[in-house]
Amino acid sequence: MTGRKCYVLIPGAGGVPWHWHRVAAELRRHGHDVIAADLPNDDPSAGLAEYADAVVRAVGDRPGVVLVAHSLGAFTAPLVCGRIPVERMVLVAAMVPAPGEPPGDWWENTGHSALMAERERLDGGPPDENVLFYHDVPPELAAEAASRERVQSGGPFGQPWPLARWPEVPTSFLLCRDDRLFPATWLRGLVRERLGIEPEEMDGGHLPLLARPRELAERVMRLSGG
Repeated sequence: MTGRKCYVLIPGAGGVPWHWHRVAAELRRHGHDVIAADLPNDDPSAGLAEYADAVVRAVGDRPGVVLVAHSLGAFTAPLVCGRIPVERMVLVAAMVPAPGEPPGDWWENTGHSALMAERERLDGGPPDENVLFYHDVPPELAAEAASRERVQSGGPFGQPWPLARWPEVPTSFLLCRDDRLFPATWLRGLVRERLGIEPEEMDGGHLPLLARPRELAERVMRLSGG
C-alpha cells in the first residue's frame, strides 16, 4: 500500500472532530485526504449502528481508506469494514471488543474495573480525571479539549457488539506506555489475547492525538504504508 490515503479518524467517548485536529494537520501535510468523523455520541437514541452510519456517510466512495480509531472508537471501526473497502485499521489506546460484548460490559470482562478499583484503594480515592486523561497534554490545550468534549450518551453501552469475529482487515495497535486509563502492562495482554497481535508502543498518555500528534501521525502512516 503506497501513495495517497484517506485517513478516517474516529474519536473516543465524547470526542469530536476537533480532538483530531493536530494529527489531521500532519497527515494533510504529507498529502493525504483526512476525515475526522463526527459521531452522534451525545444522542441517547444513537448506538453503534448509528456511529458506523456516520462514518460510512462521511467516507462516501473515497478510495484508500485507513480507519484510525481511538479508545471507544474501536467498537465502531470494525463495523465500518463490512460496508466500505478498508485497507487497514489502526487502533490507538483502544478498547478491543469481543463478539457479542456490549461496551458497558467491557470494563468488567477485561479486568479493567478490578484494576481501577485496586488503584483507588491504594491511592485512597478515585483519580483526578484531568490527571487520568490529560497529564501529558499542554495545560491550555487540555483545557480547550475538555471544554469541547461532549457528554457521552449511554446509547451504545448496552448493545451487544454485533460481529461474530474480527474483520479480515489488517489491524495494528498503538499502545501508549504512560497511559493512566489503560495501563500498558494490562493492555499488552488484552491486545495479545483478543487480537492475536503484538502492539506497537510509543511514549505518552491516553491522548497522543493531542500530546504527540506528529509522532502519532508518522506511526500511523508507517503502519499503513502512507
